[in-house]
Amino acid sequence: MIYGIGTDICDIRRIRASLERHGDRFAEKILSELELATWRARSQRWPERGVRYLATRFSAKEAFSKAVGLGMRMPMTWRLCEVSKLGIDSPNAGKPVIVLHGELKTWFEAQGLRAHITVTDETDYAASFCVVETLDK
Repeated sequence: MIYGIGTDICDIRRIRASLERHGDRFAEKILSELELATWRARSQRWPERGVRYLATRFSAKEAFSKAVGLGMRMPMTWRLCEVSKLGIDSPNAGKPVIVLHGELKTWFEAQGLRAHITVTDETDYAASFCVVETLDK
């Protein structure tokens, strides 16, 4: 059964401007440790790819926060919500997934929920769509 649906569209130019204004502090506020390492590697090789990576993660976390109905208030925080992807061993390799940490993970599991996320970016925008469902009991 569907618990909630969230969607978000993010202007990549706005993310770029925030990075220019605040530097790494902006990314450090939004990204988990693993995401931050990926962002730094991508940014070093091709800065625009790093900006797009940050924008898609920003958008996905916004969509997730809407789907669970918390917005950006506890236990939902930027860094406790991570957007990863399934590994090469999976038949769905590369599929984006939500990985939760700390209080947010505890809360989410106590609610008996599962999340599905998709992300995309194109020229000036990044967009995400999230469906959260209740687990069958």
